[in-house]
Amino acid sequence: MTDENPIPETPQAGPDEMGEAGRESNRDARMWAMFCHLAGLAGFVPIVPAFGCIIGPLVIWLLKKEEFPFVDKHGKEALNFQISMFIYGFVAGLLCFVGIGFLLLPIVVLTDIILLIVAAIKANDGYDYHYPLTIRLVK
Repeated sequence: MTDENPIPETPQAGPDEMGEAGRESNRDARMWAMFCHLAGLAGFVPIVPAFGCIIGPLVIWLLKKEEFPFVDKHGKEALNFQISMFIYGFVAGLLCFVGIGFLLLPIVVLTDIILLIVAAIKANDGYDYHYPLTIRLVK
């Protein structure tokens, strides 16, 4: 007796790859993915130029993307988000000349910090995270 609609077998992940229900089990991959998101805070350090929020995630992503696919996904996500927040912050800064930017700029900064922390926690827990309000430039 043959089954007309066989269920295709799915390949099982190895011990260092995705574990339970799509959760990353490799501790190093989770740590570096978290650092990709937290590196966006470099833009808030007075010594680092304004592009620090982009350079931080970019450097970590470029260094670790070949070693860990999980870091590759999170690095792209963090980089796209920081580029988007930089653009939104620049536009809000320009809008300060007409007054509305003074309201928008703090909202952009708080959104950046809050979502960055949420993404870092999700990455450290081994889950994928997709930022809202993100322009997908790096694919």
